[in-house]
Amino acid sequence: MSNERRTTRGTEVPKSRRKVDSSKRARTATTKSSASKSASSSKSASSSKRTSSTRAASKATKVASRRRPKQSLGLLFGRDDKTEAPKATVRNRSTAGLRRTRFHVMVSLGLVCMVGLVGRSFWVQVAHGAGYREDGVQQRQRFSSIPAARGTIFDRDGNEMAITVPATSIYANPQSIIDPAATAHVLAQLLGIDAVSEADLAAKLADQSTTFVYVQRFVDENVAEAVLSLNLAGIFGISEPERVEVAGGLARNVVGRTDPFGVGATGIELQYDKMLRGQDGEMVKEASNGRSLPGTTKIVDDPRPGTDLVLTIDRSMQYQVERILLARVEELTAKGGNAVVMDTATGEILAIVSVRRNADGVAELTAGNMAAVEAHEPGSVAKVFSMAATLDSGVATTDRVYDVPGVYVFDEGQEYEKEIKDAYPHDLEPMTLRDIFVRSSNIGTLMAAGEVGSPRLHDYLEAFGFGKQSGLQFPGETAGMLKQPENWRGSENATITYGYGYSSSALQLVSAVNVIANNGVYVSPRLVRATIDEKGSFWEAPAGATRRVVSETTAATMRALMASVVCEGTGTRARIDGISVAGKTGTGYKIQDNGTYENEDGTRAYFATFVGFLPANNPQISILVSIDEPDPSSRDRFGGTAAAPAFAKIATMAIHERSIEPSADDAGCPAVAE
Repeated sequence: MSNERRTTRGTEVPKSRRKVDSSKRARTATTKSSASKSASSSKSASSSKRTSSTRAASKATKVASRRRPKQSLGLLFGRDDKTEAPKATVRNRSTAGLRRTRFHVMVSLGLVCMVGLVGRSFWVQVAHGAGYREDGVQQRQRFSSIPAARGTIFDRDGNEMAITVPATSIYANPQSIIDPAATAHVLAQLLGIDAVSEADLAAKLADQSTTFVYVQRFVDENVAEAVLSLNLAGIFGISEPERVEVAGGLARNVVGRTDPFGVGATGIELQYDKMLRGQDGEMVKEASNGRSLPGTTKIVDDPRPGTDLVLTIDRSMQYQVERILLARVEELTAKGGNAVVMDTATGEILAIVSVRRNADGVAELTAGNMAAVEAHEPGSVAKVFSMAATLDSGVATTDRVYDVPGVYVFDEGQEYEKEIKDAYPHDLEPMTLRDIFVRSSNIGTLMAAGEVGSPRLHDYLEAFGFGKQSGLQFPGETAGMLKQPENWRGSENATITYGYGYSSSALQLVSAVNVIANNGVYVSPRLVRATIDEKGSFWEAPAGATRRVVSETTAATMRALMASVVCEGTGTRARIDGISVAGKTGTGYKIQDNGTYENEDGTRAYFATFVGFLPANNPQISILVSIDEPDPSSRDRFGGTAAAPAFAKIATMAIHERSIEPSADDAGCPAVAE
């Protein structure tokens, strides 16, 4: 191709343009030559700087090209780098916002964690701090109780009735026993354990899930010493307080007993358990790895001993009444019996005894206070209350005469028709109210008391204490039974006047008769005379509740009538030489299993009672004796024959024990005084 002809993109350049371009190139060359000369010096001076700058720029360009790959892609696809600059700015702003968001989130999480930690700290240290501190203490300390000494029970004169003494109990740690069967056999030989109990003990000793098993509690000291001297693996002894009944269990029916752990179970021990047992103390020991550290024992609370009780029981009288009643029950081959001796003015029980014949046929003292917890129909003793109601209500006087038939038919021809007879046969006979009572006529009593009316008679019986507990609050005490008068059916309106249709305990019955002895005032029976606190202070128990039942005049009249019963009526076997005695007999039929008073073979069972007081004109002692089921074929099955002789013996004993002296004009029954 020639120099004059050049083409651009395949097109020929015009000549006119070529000339212009030549002149321009000449001028440009001249200009460049001068410029190059003037700048040669400056180029040489800055050549080193350019070299380093060029290298840095080149390196920066390479880095930038690696960081901005999208710009290269833009050039590749014909997009200008400047069009991408706004997007890079947006991206940088988004990254900065994201960083700020992350920062805020982290700060928020930190605050939440801090609040949580503060809350947890408050929860642990404040809200539940006491519980955690206690858990910590329990991990290093061992607390144990110090048993309080149980209060002593005394009789009225300060003689001990029940005390607490230390005793040794044998226990085992099964996890330390090598041969359970052999160990059980050795223990059985020493402790007197039978074969069945030995097998049971062997099974307990083989139980590796426990570390404590009682072998025998409250072992005799000599026997305990013999057992422990063998040094049997896993067998140990421990000292425990044992409740002991003094004098061979005297008055156990009143005192009661405690369980093996020293808690009241029956009687006074149960009734006053909270007062007697006091307040246990507490001690603490430091422990490490489950073992107590020597010398770290500290008493936290000292134990407070229980309060002592002083009973109203006279220990000497209690013992003698027990002997008398036991002998009488044996003599009569009876099922059992009860006896109660009461101070007339205060209601204090001086002696209370119950006897029952066991399965072997032997009469023995009961552990239960049957005189307070069992109830029977009172029989003719109830005539005391019917007659007192008749006199006190003004219906009749002692000299009023009634024509008393030998047989009385109640509600004849009606649904509840019943034939009533006296204990002895007789024809129509005129009797004064005094004769009716002294001779214990059922028919005469219902005729006289019937005029009082059932509602009013019920009110008198309730005032005498029937149908409700005596106020003694003895565990298991019965209230007896006394229905409302509107519930008396047919002949009950008559029979209730002479002791059938309601029931009472021996304690209720003697308390009711004591109303007559105490000038017409009922006084609640008492068994606790005083208490002695831990400081030794003596505190008299509050007096029993009282209420007037009949007037003093009525009470005095009844005392005279009851004295006549002893001197000339059904209670002559209760007489005592040289002193007047007042009382009333009662022979009640017992309800049988068939719901009637008569067995299938026609026989009956009796409950024979005598209740009285002395001296008759100035009573100081009230006494009840009842014999449960004396021989029904014997003449000694009645109140006057079965119970009255035992009453006389107890009354004689009480005269000596209480130093009772008759007044100057009291010589006893006239027939005896002659």
